[in-house]
Amino acid sequence: MRKLGTIDLEILHLAVKENGTFNETNLENSELKRLGVGKILDSLGTLKDRKFLSLNSDGSFSITPVAKEILWTENIPVWARILRLLQIKSCNMDQIIDILRLPEDKILEEIEKLRQNQLVLMSPQRQDDKIVKVYEILPEGIEQIDKTEKDGFDKIKFGQIEPEFEILSLIDEVTKEIQDSQIEPYKKTRIVEKLSTLKKKLDI
Repeated sequence: MRKLGTIDLEILHLAVKENGTFNETNLENSELKRLGVGKILDSLGTLKDRKFLSLNSDGSFSITPVAKEILWTENIPVWARILRLLQIKSCNMDQIIDILRLPEDKILEEIEKLRQNQLVLMSPQRQDDKIVKVYEILPEGIEQIDKTEKDGFDKIKFGQIEPEFEILSLIDEVTKEIQDSQIEPYKKTRIVEKLSTLKKKLDI
């Protein structure tokens, strides 16, 4: 996969949202306007040189089939599209759904598989007074997605998830959410201790 930067991703995502083609008005109405005209023109020029965008006669830009092959084609499995996206930037679930343009249930199923195979890390973060689950790719995930460049997608096999690992992962997730919450400190400590005791009793 040809690597994208975060601004490249933002521009191509705009093209996808606008049914493949966008113009100056679309740019002005997007968050990209924060970058300034010079930066936007530089980024558009670079994407055009890399054959990710084509310039139309009316001055608008269209995303090319080459660019669509990165994140927006059914030729690429959903799990691989998620890993490719997280290589570019860490995202919460809403961002993943918005960028990849896929149903939430399909993404949830695949990202849970990636998380349980320790290719992706989920960490609760506080954003605007809310706890949001943010996903980031782990070194093992980078290694796995890089393998697909040589071996293709069919040869990548995920390990079988043991029930014990799922329980352990869930307990760790709840513990992290409790630690990041605004619960009174003494209550937080008691809950975390109980979760730790639960792990010991389960002998995992």
